[in-house]
Amino acid sequence: MTISRRLFLTGTAAGTATLLHPWSARAQAGQAHLRILSTTDVHCHIYPYDYYADKPNDTLGLSRTAALIAAIRAEATNSVLVDNGDYIQGNPLGDYIAYKKGMAEGDTHPVIAAMNTLGYDAGTVGNHEFNYGIDFLEHVNKTTTRPVVCANFATELGARPTEDKLFFEPFTVLERTLTDGAGVERQIKIGLIGFVPPQILQWDAGHLAGKYATRDIVEAAQAWVPKLREAGAEIVIALSHSGVSTDAYTPGMENASYHLADVPGIDAIVMGHAHRVWPGEDYAGDGLDPATGKIKGVPSVMAGFWGSHMGLIELMLDHDGTAWKVADGMAEARPIYLRGEDRTVTPTVEDVPEVLAAAKQGHEETLDYVRAEVGQTDAPLYSYFAQVADDPSVQIVSLAQSWYVAQLLKGTEHEGLPLLSAAAPFKAGGRGGPDYYTDVAKGPVAIKNVADLYLYPNTVQVVRITGAQVKEWLERSAGMFNQIEAGAQDALLLNPDFPAYNFDTIDGVTYKIDLSQPAKYDTGEGTLVNPDANRIKDLMFNGAPIDPAQEFIVATNNYRASGGGHFPGADGTTIILVAPDTNRDVIVRYIVEQGTISPSADANWSFAPVEGATAIFETGPKAADYLADVQARGLKIEPAGEGEGGFARFRIAL
Repeated sequence: MTISRRLFLTGTAAGTATLLHPWSARAQAGQAHLRILSTTDVHCHIYPYDYYADKPNDTLGLSRTAALIAAIRAEATNSVLVDNGDYIQGNPLGDYIAYKKGMAEGDTHPVIAAMNTLGYDAGTVGNHEFNYGIDFLEHVNKTTTRPVVCANFATELGARPTEDKLFFEPFTVLERTLTDGAGVERQIKIGLIGFVPPQILQWDAGHLAGKYATRDIVEAAQAWVPKLREAGAEIVIALSHSGVSTDAYTPGMENASYHLADVPGIDAIVMGHAHRVWPGEDYAGDGLDPATGKIKGVPSVMAGFWGSHMGLIELMLDHDGTAWKVADGMAEARPIYLRGEDRTVTPTVEDVPEVLAAAKQGHEETLDYVRAEVGQTDAPLYSYFAQVADDPSVQIVSLAQSWYVAQLLKGTEHEGLPLLSAAAPFKAGGRGGPDYYTDVAKGPVAIKNVADLYLYPNTVQVVRITGAQVKEWLERSAGMFNQIEAGAQDALLLNPDFPAYNFDTIDGVTYKIDLSQPAKYDTGEGTLVNPDANRIKDLMFNGAPIDPAQEFIVATNNYRASGGGHFPGADGTTIILVAPDTNRDVIVRYIVEQGTISPSADANWSFAPVEGATAIFETGPKAADYLADVQARGLKIEPAGEGEGGFARFRIAL
């Protein structure tokens, strides 16, 4: 990708001369160009710093996105800035404030302090805002300078959406002054309405169950947008913390932004949650126009994650003598960096000092926190091959969960049942890039390394399921892979639409995955699509075929146990234990207890042979450092050249 002159001019730090956008320059009397600037899924990434690797990282940071914001404001005649949620959780800084330091009355969270310097006009909440509980969320939001809106999260549902007892205001109306093309100032009322995935009741049941309720996103929009118009809004912007699914609409959809575009009265949509970029190559389908960023004719934007992009929606407005109306619109997502063909990352902007200064104390305290040593490891912990082989970085999570749950179940009716543990790789490349992998050298283990092993502040939960459900759990997980026929050469192994965090492996049983079979469940909602398919072969417990009727205890996390990922046997009804500790804290305690850990993978799962077939997968280039290790375990893996975007290609013989 080359940097265009316009991107260069708008990507420089504030203070550099800028050019007016063509729409601003073209606007005539009674016409105005309004620019909607947005961030989403910042996840506490203020500094361009990777706390897990303990080094700077030019691919993230609100301090960099802030430079794009400043430049666009300088270029624009009229603009508003919004945030689309997932701001208080997502890295060690967020966990340090929530779990270690805490917040006293009057304290300002570092991410709020940083965001306040940018003068946001409004925002909504994301699903991760609820990870630390409602009290913490309220405390954090007390010092924000922007109104926070959400129309589908309530303390109690009424007979219809407009009768719900909402926790937040459903919408806000901004009264602003626009300058039209003739230099005349006119007032405008801009309506903003927010939405969060209804699944938060499952994902954070420990904080929300029985106390709060959610509405379907589209249902809430259909009810509240007319109310927003009645309140005087001349244009309406939806802040949808939800991704894009072109599947047929069903009530309660997690990724509902595509269908939100059908709701009359919405003029623009700011999207998020999915950690993808729109307009761009991440989405395709009917009604999706990557050239203009429109979805079903509605200009829409999704600005990546961790500050990687700034979302920008351009609206050309006409005044009919009474009110403003949208005449045209388009969108783009502007990056804070470019990745070259030689894998190098080139920043397009510099940090905004005011943003760094606002979070400086929290950043420095977090560095001290993550550098504290908790134990030793006698083998390296890495996730470069976590999607193709039993993996040490996942193994240590399973070992810690089993150790912890075994203690909690002593003396209970569940104590004598077989104990299994389910875990998935969280850092496995994908949209995170070729450096987004766990890589902990043999030797000291610090808190930053544990946070690297387990990214999310999930809590331990335990389910009781049958052997048949264990198999179906693994069948769902095996959707990670494409079907590969006998004799295929260099077939694509990994399904790019299947997130690594849904690739559960289960420790305590042994099994093989037969890739000659089609996936039994679909990638998205886990719908059964091939009932006769059976990828999971030779499923054994204690050396004998698993009994479908045998009951098992499975240690996992609250997200999975309550239905996250749509796994058979894990829908919230099979939970027998809600533990008080986070999975990450359990890993820390396990390492402290052991002193020195031995995380070598035990190869309890592998691929079943597919005659004459080879497959290609991409991973980080540093995987080459551990190639001899996986080859020594009998895996037939070899380098296969360079991949796209800085990844490395490897070939596996099946």
